[in-house]
Amino acid sequence: METRVAIIGIIVESRDCVEQLNKILHEYGSIIIGRMGIPYRAKDINIISIAVDAPQDVISSLSGKIGNLPGVSVKTAFSNIITNE
Repeated sequence: METRVAIIGIIVESRDCVEQLNKILHEYGSIIIGRMGIPYRAKDINIISIAVDAPQDVISSLSGKIGNLPGVSVKTAFSNIITNE
C-alpha cells in the first residue's frame, strides 16, 4: 500500500462543530502522526494543524469530511515522497 505524509491545516470559525470535528479526528486517529491546536482569541478562531501518514485517498477522505463541517476551512499539502507499507 502506498502512503504519503501530509499536513492538514484547519481553521475553525464556529465552535458549534468542535464535537463533530473531534469525532472525525478520533475516527482517523490511527493515521495521525501529530496535532497542534492554537486558539487565536483576538479573532475568535482556532487554528489546527495535523500531520498524517496514509494512502492519498484516505487523507483526502479525512480532509473532505472536515471540510464539510459548517464554519470550518481546510487545506491539505502532500509530500512528494511515496512509500510502500
